[in-house]
Amino acid sequence: MNAVASDTPDAIVSASLKLDIGCGKNKRPGFAGVDAIDFPGVDHVLDVRKTPWPFVADSVQEVYCSHFVEHLTGAERVGFFNELYRVMAWEATARVIVPSWTNDCAYGDPTHQWPPVSGWMVFYLEKSWRDRNAPHVGYTCDFDGRTATSSEQWLNTQNQDVKTFAVQHYVNSASELIFTLVKRKRT
Repeated sequence: MNAVASDTPDAIVSASLKLDIGCGKNKRPGFAGVDAIDFPGVDHVLDVRKTPWPFVADSVQEVYCSHFVEHLTGAERVGFFNELYRVMAWEATARVIVPSWTNDCAYGDPTHQWPPVSGWMVFYLEKSWRDRNAPHVGYTCDFDGRTATSSEQWLNTQNQDVKTFAVQHYVNSASELIFTLVKRKRT
């Protein structure tokens, strides 16, 4: 990785920094791995529950975070998304994947925190929505976001109408929620 220190102590800067947060042993190719545990391949041993992160504001070009956020408490999730917003470059994209709250996987791991993440999370990460509907204290992030759902393998042979109905009505049909977040430039 081509990281250099800036004039801010312990700050990490790179022209094309892409982070895989909570990568564990499976860092995404082309990304710098971030994890609290020093697994092989982890580039930055960092507990992201503690802020600020050592990345310069507006410097991260892309983020991938799979099956990590559900391990954070509600307050830690707010802090995580605020800090994610701070370090991401304008118009940068983050993909955050969590188990669907309608799937046993969301509840099966005792290290997952309550409540499970739902599709509504994307609304709370957008400032204008919070201002209109839920002016919660503590958020500083402003993402333009969308949510997609992946379905369980048993639905792969079904047509789209059947998949949609199953995901909306049956437990263990949706396997993951996939959030795509784009850092909105404040006006």
